[in-house]
Amino acid sequence: MNRLLIIGASGHGKVIADIAVKCGYKDIVFLDDNENVKECAGFPVVGKVADATNMEDDKIVAIGNAEIREKIQSKLSNLVTLIHPNAVVSRRVEIGEGTVIMAGAVINSDVIIGKGCIINTCASVDHDCKIEDFVHVSVGAHVAGTASIGRNTWVGAGATVSNNVSICGHCMIGAGAVVINNLAKPGTYVGIPVRMMKRGHE
Repeated sequence: MNRLLIIGASGHGKVIADIAVKCGYKDIVFLDDNENVKECAGFPVVGKVADATNMEDDKIVAIGNAEIREKIQSKLSNLVTLIHPNAVVSRRVEIGEGTVIMAGAVINSDVIIGKGCIINTCASVDHDCKIEDFVHVSVGAHVAGTASIGRNTWVGAGATVSNNVSICGHCMIGAGAVVINNLAKPGTYVGIPVRMMKRGHE
């Protein structure tokens, strides 16, 4: 296999490194702009984020902030998708480049997942959902069938999105929140059921 370049030497990067090892990568390095960080998850930090555009390695962006992840990923080639061997992914799922599916995640039939997404530990996405680019479905969050989640939206840890619900782009759904109706305006939503706490930007 090629060398894997992980952009972002953080806790999220450590988890991605573990997945990469389980997927067969043996040669792994990191890039990060913090000059004080010399290694991550036992692998060396060999340069800064900007260096990635000049490197021909396989690449994945390990940065939680969706806007930053999108900005970096849009400049890169040779992006890979990583799926933990202990994730359960239907044979009828489309997954975009730069997306990571973590341990214990379940993705059921006829789901479309865009570029640069994070389906985190023990999260689930049920049948016929559409997850647009740079969405993060956090640890233990659940998206029920035939839901759609817009670009750059973050679904917090333990949150639940009910079936047939549509969430627009650029939303933040708080930890443990429950979404039972469509969300048409960007913003931060919390509670059971959710209410808008803060208006967002398109």
